[in-house]
Amino acid sequence: MKNLWRVLPFSFILLFLAGCGKQNLTALDPRGPVAEMQHNLIGLSLLIMVFVIVVVAAIFIYVLVRFREKPGDNHIPEQVEGNKNLEIIWTAIPIVLLIILAIPNVMDTFTLADTEVTDDTVVVNVTAHQYWWEFEYPDLEITTGQDLYIPTDTRIVFNLEASDVIHSFWIPALAGKQDTVPGITNDMWIEAPEEGVYLGKCAELCGEGHWLMDFKVIAVDPDTFDEWAQGMAEPDSELIEPTGEVAAEGREVFEQNCLACHAVGGEGGNPQGGPDLTNFGERENIAGFMDHNDENLEAWIRDPEAEKPGSGVGMPGFDNLEDDEMDSLIDYLNSLKVLDDE
Repeated sequence: MKNLWRVLPFSFILLFLAGCGKQNLTALDPRGPVAEMQHNLIGLSLLIMVFVIVVVAAIFIYVLVRFREKPGDNHIPEQVEGNKNLEIIWTAIPIVLLIILAIPNVMDTFTLADTEVTDDTVVVNVTAHQYWWEFEYPDLEITTGQDLYIPTDTRIVFNLEASDVIHSFWIPALAGKQDTVPGITNDMWIEAPEEGVYLGKCAELCGEGHWLMDFKVIAVDPDTFDEWAQGMAEPDSELIEPTGEVAAEGREVFEQNCLACHAVGGEGGNPQGGPDLTNFGERENIAGFMDHNDENLEAWIRDPEAEKPGSGVGMPGFDNLEDDEMDSLIDYLNSLKVLDDE
């Protein structure tokens, strides 16, 4: 028991790593070709390192046992200056290991750097803000935020930028990290063979709100993606002029308080404002991290800084809204959908 404290740090590390699999937030469970290439390189590097450790440890133990001092043996061992064969071997082996590691690294590097756009490619311009993500589909004339919709089995090319400070775009299950830098455009590509929701994060310390700068990648079949894109580009008139009494009242509250920063159906918003809310009712999270329910939505609208402390969200609180105004606004926001409910 007295040596138990020595293994406790390793136990905590294992527990910490065990939590990395939540919502695909792990690079050890690749779900696409890019992540698989990077995962294989990690595995190859690990195998080489383990091989070197095992060989060095075996030689060390052999020398330690074979040439240990024996009782009563006081002779001085034969002194040698070197062994040409051994020197060639321990010089050649690292070179061979480096070649084994370098060949797939170089090949995959060229593959990952190939961001050529074809007719079947979906291009997404990603802009990182403190502390949310903006996604623009230039070929589809769509701009949205926080939830990134992509079709499965399709090459997605990202053009990555930042509006303020350096951020880092990371979807662990689909691809490694790529920095977003103000004034510089970096690019990368991914592909998602399976439908599902993949968690993305900012992987660069970008301020106090960095820890909650999350986003979702929602991979759907191509037909569903086309339906979503059509609905985003040409939303139903109900989004602009809802007919229901409560929704109409909510739209009025939205126009009076939110339309200057947030667009819906191509109306409102501004380049320095917040995310487009055309499909807000379909989002799984509020502000990228809160469960989507009426209670959290009201708390966020009334005091966003309290829900995301230190984040400098740039959104004022609307604690002045009456309860009936808040209820109608929430109903309206939850009605903002471009896909039919299943």
